[in-house]
Amino acid sequence: MAPSSRTSRPVGRPTRGTTGTNRLRRIDRWATGPAGGLLRSADDPLVVDLGYGASATTTVELASRLRAVRPDVEVVGLEIDPGRVALARAALERLPAGAAAGVRFELGGFELGAPAVLAGRRPVLVRAANVLRQYPVEEVAGAWALVAGRLAPGGLLVDATCDEVGRRAAWLVVGGDGAPRSLVLSLRLAGLERPGAVAERLPKALIERNVPGEPVHAYLAALDAAWARQAPLAVFGARQRFAAACAEVAAQGWPVRGRPARWRLGEVAVDAGAVGL
Repeated sequence: MAPSSRTSRPVGRPTRGTTGTNRLRRIDRWATGPAGGLLRSADDPLVVDLGYGASATTTVELASRLRAVRPDVEVVGLEIDPGRVALARAALERLPAGAAAGVRFELGGFELGAPAVLAGRRPVLVRAANVLRQYPVEEVAGAWALVAGRLAPGGLLVDATCDEVGRRAAWLVVGGDGAPRSLVLSLRLAGLERPGAVAERLPKALIERNVPGEPVHAYLAALDAAWARQAPLAVFGARQRFAAACAEVAAQGWPVRGRPARWRLGEVAVDAGAVGL
């Protein structure tokens, strides 16, 4: 069933729930970096971790990292599985008070919980990591729209996917109109053979379109080619090589966002329209 707001039950269905310590660190680093200003300026620093999985770990980690940007941040973990909510709440009770500060777990899906869960408040940021990749592609836009309609003005939804240990990640940044704004790739540069290896972790809206003739395929191919041409810079380290590859792709006309400081972290963003969204 496609996501719909005409229900009092959580919208969606349980995912595999696979999670692990530090798995989402690259997404969190972006949230405190390029997206950090959004949280700093928020009147109500409310963040939702949608579909956090079978453990409270990554939600607690998110809160800890966001507190460095906004000490009074509140993070609400939402899961559609009541059993997972109960387990997360029990885990939270075992944590030191400082680690648990501003964190709670509730039942909810793409509708962001029953009315009482957020009590009319609108989150400035919603992270949905490794959730929509397990849905049919035709349901993605409806899920984006449902979440976007509940964001605070200027708020963002992050539809993210990563590998099991968080070394390769990709996410779409979706605005309050339900439309994607940018695609962000984040890669562990040590030992990287080519940037296009992130293809298997593209968000659901793009992964099936990564074929010749599609813009996202052309973008990844351009990154790979630039990475290969910048091989002589490997003597100075993978960070310098990747930054040079990103600069080359930008010079070719791709609407690459960000600065070299982010590129040296293995993170590069491009306008969503350039990859066919």
